[in-house]
Amino acid sequence: MPTISAPQEFNEEDLYVDLDAVLGIPLHLKCEGFNFTGSVKQKAALEMVEAAEEAGRLSPGSVLVESSSGNLGVALSVIAASKGYRFVCVTDSRCNLASKRLMEALGATVHTIAEPAPEGGFLGARIAYVRKLCEEDARYVWLNQYVNPANWRAHYRYTAPGIHRSYPELDVLFVGAGTTGTLMGCARWYKEHRPGVRIVAVDSVGSVAFGHPPSPRMIPGLGSGVRPALLDEDFIDDVVLVPEPDTVRMCHRLAGRGFLFGGSTGTVVSGADRWLAERGGPAGLSSVAISPDMGERYLDTVYHTNWVQGVYGEDTLGPAHPSHETREAIR
Repeated sequence: MPTISAPQEFNEEDLYVDLDAVLGIPLHLKCEGFNFTGSVKQKAALEMVEAAEEAGRLSPGSVLVESSSGNLGVALSVIAASKGYRFVCVTDSRCNLASKRLMEALGATVHTIAEPAPEGGFLGARIAYVRKLCEEDARYVWLNQYVNPANWRAHYRYTAPGIHRSYPELDVLFVGAGTTGTLMGCARWYKEHRPGVRIVAVDSVGSVAFGHPPSPRMIPGLGSGVRPALLDEDFIDDVVLVPEPDTVRMCHRLAGRGFLFGGSTGTVVSGADRWLAERGGPAGLSSVAISPDMGERYLDTVYHTNWVQGVYGEDTLGPAHPSHETREAIR
């Protein structure tokens, strides 16, 4: 029987969903939402906080501050509460209300940016606000997930080796791209230890991470308004872009079979489905996708019919087949 004394000590590493049995997609989905912070961001959050402690950047009076669209903010709220730090999350209007309430319930202060910056959009505005806080008060310690190597190192140390233990004959790994911490940690590990595994990054249409033109995005998690500093495309084999309506449709397909996953998961599974269908992979192809979180935090958005129809149109959840406007960059 597992016994823990701090919430960050628990993370279910070995739970996968066979999507071939669920949706007819030859793909296994690694579920990262079963820990006390509810998402894959627990690993990066803990790694960054502990690295800051080891470097002597944190003291009992320190105030952690980070820019987050939701999941990292929740993870840091849990860890800060456990370790006795104050935490300020700087987010924007796309952050789910449930995530904001979770952070506040855990004692965090949440500041919501209402207007995007002329350059860099909401992310640029969030980062500018964080920098201002740190300049005005020396107690603030910005972990800076966007450049912090501890972000990708968490997944190099834990996520990728965990997948390898479960799927030692893996052929393809699909990973969503946000800060690219999860993506780069897994990609670096596989290129070093199993270079034959194909690494496919899945991003949202409207994200500029891989050099594509910006456009509005409403679902938090994946995508970026600026090029991620951690990204090194030499480690990536393919890139798939997924329009947000396809994300929503995939989330509802999964929910229709009893699996309530978050928006990022819908994006990754939709992109993987397209990639696998286009290539008609050989029988026995082993493929895994990483699911960052579960769906409870998206009940007012992705799973709310009025919200979906208001943002994407009344026919988004209709009987028509999804129209993937997917673009790829093959390297």
